[in-house]
Amino acid sequence: MHTRTLGSTGPAVSAIGLGCMGMSDLYGPADDAESIATIHAALDAGITLLDTGDYYGMGQNELLLRDALADRDRDSVQLSVKFGALRGPDGAWLGFDGRPAAVKTFLAYSLRRLGTDHIDVYRLGRVDPSVPIEETVGAIGELIDAGYVRHVGLSEAGADTLRRAHATRPVSDLQIEYSLISRGIEQQVLPVCRELAIGVTAYGVLSRGLLSGHWSADRELPVTDFRAHAPRFSAGNVERNLALVDALRAIADGKDATVAQVAIAWVLARGEDVVPLVGARRRDRLTEALGALDVALDAADLTAIEAAVPAGTVAGDRYDARQMAILDSERP
Repeated sequence: MHTRTLGSTGPAVSAIGLGCMGMSDLYGPADDAESIATIHAALDAGITLLDTGDYYGMGQNELLLRDALADRDRDSVQLSVKFGALRGPDGAWLGFDGRPAAVKTFLAYSLRRLGTDHIDVYRLGRVDPSVPIEETVGAIGELIDAGYVRHVGLSEAGADTLRRAHATRPVSDLQIEYSLISRGIEQQVLPVCRELAIGVTAYGVLSRGLLSGHWSADRELPVTDFRAHAPRFSAGNVERNLALVDALRAIADGKDATVAQVAIAWVLARGEDVVPLVGARRRDRLTEALGALDVALDAADLTAIEAAVPAGTVAGDRYDARQMAILDSERP
């Protein structure tokens, strides 16, 4: 497994990370035993970066990780944890809290649930507009000084927020959606990350399964599945988006690869400062994703891929209107 460094101040991590959200939340039922087996397979394959959030399954995802890591060397793994989301007992999303006291409280619970004495990268899941980012990052800095956290991360932050946060305490990486059909960060956010030497951990590299090569327009989703309400999966949009996948499939076939592998390889090719997170919930999907490491894309391949899936041609926003409105990264 090749490694990449998260920014100029962050840790060296595996070139691909494992996003664990879907093992506990938002994508319908999951199998805990298979999830743990998938985490173990990822670690055995050399993946070291595991991403979670304290609000994924209201803490269940962290407990799952604790069980999966119980017999593993803690120092061989980098845990990236998002915090700040407020949720009700019915799973409702109630907002975000970036106050310093809340930051420290969230961390205390995460440390206990994960069964660890430190978090490698700690990040606010969404910027809290009611709290200056300097205060939130300053609180993480105090936790670093106390030995409970190793590095500051951010999630879905815009260019101005990145500058202010980084001036307060060095930011190792920004976690943000980045894929062949989600390229908005290339306009302002990615240039600022590179100016400040902040790494990017890219989630949604397969656009929640849309770019997996396994999706079909007639797939039925339970109401608890995030994608049942996502614009890109809605009737009319999903058919148009799957036409882009079909165009990508022709290129993948020529590379003796799968659609998913080419989509992940494209993200890997964006730069050594970008680390894609794959959200595999099963070992077979993980094995497929790891095959992207063996897909070499030359200049001609990249040109063909971008001709097949031109920037800006996706149908539908990446979130619904309510969620798009709270994304600091989407603000002008």
